[in-house]
Amino acid sequence: MKITCLVDNESLNDNFKSEHGLSLYIETENRKILFDMGQTTLFNENALHLGIDLSQVDLAVVSHGHYDHGGGLEHFLKLNNKATVYIHNLAFGEYYNGTEKYIGLKPSLLPEKRFVFTNGVTKIDKGLTLFDLNRDSADFFIQPQGLNEKINGEYIPDKFLHEQYLLIEENSKSVLISGCSHKGIENITNFFMPDVLIGGFHFSKMPLDENLKMRARQLSEYNTKFYTCHCTGKTVFDFMKNIAKNVEYLSCGSSIVI
Repeated sequence: MKITCLVDNESLNDNFKSEHGLSLYIETENRKILFDMGQTTLFNENALHLGIDLSQVDLAVVSHGHYDHGGGLEHFLKLNNKATVYIHNLAFGEYYNGTEKYIGLKPSLLPEKRFVFTNGVTKIDKGLTLFDLNRDSADFFIQPQGLNEKINGEYIPDKFLHEQYLLIEENSKSVLISGCSHKGIENITNFFMPDVLIGGFHFSKMPLDENLKMRARQLSEYNTKFYTCHCTGKTVFDFMKNIAKNVEYLSCGSSIVI
């Protein structure tokens, strides 16, 4: 299995552009997968630079209903005419940063015959399963993040019921792909206990203090290899890396083979 980062907040070098967002290209033994599309067309620009033809992607996943993960979805649907897109049935809700900035997906993308709307556990193929954890996360502690959902004109804290995670099981390895881990990276890791976890931790606004050191120590105790990115923040990663030696940064243009 090979996983290549097409979009991240950080770039491997000057050959790749970056943006606030995430997009991963995943090659398994049998499938070509696009997980998230960043916020613009940049995911395809960087893919072309790497010699990756996204028109050949078999299936795509949108991790949750935020613009920095699904903003490039419209462009993907134009450049690829065959891939099924797995997206949570709550992903087109009205999501805001605070009460002023809309951060959701474009409602104009609906309807779309290639969308498969997920809920709960969705088996895609052998070794490919999507989970939303909604039935399992009632007791999760979710750090306040200032992100809201607008329902009937009222802004309420987002419970991230639209967030989903892709579990890939291949060659006796379990690899979990998460977008932002809004439900808490420790909660998610505890539930799946994967061999490898790839995704953002949503730590970027955390102060570099004893609490962050504690979170890093918690991550270091897992028998999981973490490749973090995007909303973790490079400054936070640099602060954590000497404590959590099982955490590496996956920047735009870089690849890992599992």
